[in-house]
Amino acid sequence: MALTVVGSIAFDAVKTPFGERERMLGGAAVHFSLAASFFTEVRPVGPVGDDFGTEQFELLESRGIRCEDIERVAGGQSFFWRGHYDFDLNVAHTDDTQLGVFGEFEPKLSPAAQAADTLFLANIQPDLQRQVRAQCGGAGFSGLDSMNFWIETAKDSLLAAISEIDCLVVNDAEIRMLTGESNLARAARAVMAMGPRAVVAKRGEYGAALFTGDQGTEGDGGEHSFFALPGFPLEDVRDPTGAGDSFAGGFFGYLDGSGGDLDEANLRRAMGYGTVLASFNVEEFGTERVARLDRGEIDERFEALRRMTQFEGVPAPRD
Repeated sequence: MALTVVGSIAFDAVKTPFGERERMLGGAAVHFSLAASFFTEVRPVGPVGDDFGTEQFELLESRGIRCEDIERVAGGQSFFWRGHYDFDLNVAHTDDTQLGVFGEFEPKLSPAAQAADTLFLANIQPDLQRQVRAQCGGAGFSGLDSMNFWIETAKDSLLAAISEIDCLVVNDAEIRMLTGESNLARAARAVMAMGPRAVVAKRGEYGAALFTGDQGTEGDGGEHSFFALPGFPLEDVRDPTGAGDSFAGGFFGYLDGSGGDLDEANLRRAMGYGTVLASFNVEEFGTERVARLDRGEIDERFEALRRMTQFEGVPAPRD
C-alpha cells in the first residue's frame, strides 16, 4: 500500500505560554507524513526553497518518507508561518505568513505518487486539490482538509472538491460554516449528501467525531453511524501546531497500512490512532516529539485510550 499527501512543507515560528521556537520544521504535509509513516509508505508533494536543506530531508527520510515529489525551487524560500497561542491553545493567532515558493505552487506528481492507493489533500487552494485528485484517479480512498478562508473565498471550488473525495476532515466549526447547519450531526449528514462517505470533525483538545453512512438525505431510509473519541488526557501540552495534521496522518496512514479496509471497526481504530498521534504532537514544539517517537509508544498509548473509553463489562454503580 502507498499514501500520497499534497500540502505545505514549511518553517514555523511559534510562541505559546510554555515556550517558543523561532524557526522549526512544519507544514501540513510534514506533520501528516511523519504521523502516517508509522503505518505505511508515504509520499509528500509540495515545494521548498533553498532554505530547506539536508537536515530537513534527513529527518523525513529517517522515517522512511519518500521525498522524490518534494519540489526544490532554486533561489526560492520555503513557506513560513509565525503565530502564537494564549492559554486557550485551541485558538491559533497568525502574526505573519510568507508564502514563498508555495505561492506559485503547481502540483507535479511522479507516476509513483499518482499510483497511490490512498490520497490526502491537505489544506490548500481547492482548485489545486482538484488538480491532484484528477491525477490520482486510482486512489481507493481519498480525503480532504480545508479551512474557513476557503469557505469564505472559494466556496464553489471547495464544494466541487468535496464532491470528488471520500472523507472530509475539518474542524467542527468549519463543518457548520460550510453547510449552514448549527447542529453538527445535521451538518455532517449534509456533507455526506455532497458525496463523501465519511466526515471527521476535529474538535481540538476535546477529541474528534466520525460520521459515516450512505450518500442519502434525511428521511430516505439510509443508514448512518456515529462514533466519537475524547482527546487523550495529557498533563503537559506545549504546542498544538500541527495536531490536526498529525491526527489526519495517523487516521489515513493506519487505514492505508491495514490494507485499505474501510469497514466501521477499522475506521474506528483509525480514529484511535489519529487521536494518539495528535496527542504526541502537542507534547512538544513542532515535530520534536513525533520525530523521536517509536511504534511501541504509539501502540501502548492506543491501548491506554482503548481502556479509557471502554465501558462494556464495567460493573454498574451500586445504589
